[in-house]
Amino acid sequence: MFAKEQFPIGIDIGSSFIKLVQFKKSGNGYELSKFDILPVQQGIIADGAIVDKKILTRTLAELLRKTNISKGQACIGLSGQSSLIIKRITVPFMTEDELNLSIKFEAQQFIPFDLNAVSLDFHIIDKTPNADNQMEVLIVAVNKDLMNDYLEVISSVGLETVVVDTKQFALSNMYEFNYGVSEQRNIAIADIGASTVTLNIVQNGLPIFWRESTVGSNYHTDAIESTFNIPREDAERLKRGFPIEAISSEEAQSVIQKASDEIYADIYRSLEVFRSNFYNEEVYKIAICGGAALIKDFASSMSQRIDMEVDVIDPFRKIAIPDKINPSYIKEIVPIAAVAVGLALRRSGDR
Repeated sequence: MFAKEQFPIGIDIGSSFIKLVQFKKSGNGYELSKFDILPVQQGIIADGAIVDKKILTRTLAELLRKTNISKGQACIGLSGQSSLIIKRITVPFMTEDELNLSIKFEAQQFIPFDLNAVSLDFHIIDKTPNADNQMEVLIVAVNKDLMNDYLEVISSVGLETVVVDTKQFALSNMYEFNYGVSEQRNIAIADIGASTVTLNIVQNGLPIFWRESTVGSNYHTDAIESTFNIPREDAERLKRGFPIEAISSEEAQSVIQKASDEIYADIYRSLEVFRSNFYNEEVYKIAICGGAALIKDFASSMSQRIDMEVDVIDPFRKIAIPDKINPSYIKEIVPIAAVAVGLALRRSGDR
């Protein structure tokens, strides 16, 4: 009974970086205990799936050494258009125990996979029946092979996986913790990573719509690399605002803006799909995170292009940052930690 609460390690494995976050108790809140990132070799993660488990395991082991972690509990997040399905469905009113027994039958018409090949879970959105004696349920199905690959990598580095989440739910969890719940107002959380954009629309703290597309900040890197015929490493530096000899900032910004416009257009299309599926409901604002949020003027330009309020998420908004962690470093890369923070807020036994 006197043992300290064990805080799990939130590990977000993306196509460009692995992000690691761990908290500890601080008064009535949390303090950042561990935080670091490490680049992932290009091509190791594709559409959320692990292409090379050996290389990924070595990279994760190196990150754990950097953060002086040798054991512990881990929370991981999964994503991928071809391996993960999240749907809001309506089923006859029943108890949670009854739904647990019949979920496969209820879900089979919405899941285009062999149900024996997926791990299936659900969350009852409203336990009060509607006029037709039905209730709304959120179902999640993930490919078992994909999930087992991640569990194997985590186990190989000496950690115990206690929660397998989706990155969409982790983002919702992070946002609610830091910003609260906007009742009756739809918030779009856009995680703009290197190779994907995940748009997650949240209503009353619950995801009601998500769409993932293969458009990401690699668009910027590819455009800079091809336009100026420079190495990819230099293109990445230019994208992040560092000067490169013989290329003016004005030239670089013009190329970056054109690539950004492609991403804005993709996000706008996702909003249109949401409106068409949800009876023209509107979105109050967009909160962005991921690597693209680090690009100069990306959020303000998006706001102008799609005529909507756009904010950059601070996932550490309500987290105490100790003196030992360089605040300028946190500020420099904070938007890419959003999913890892949401995972680190989970506890063993969470669904």
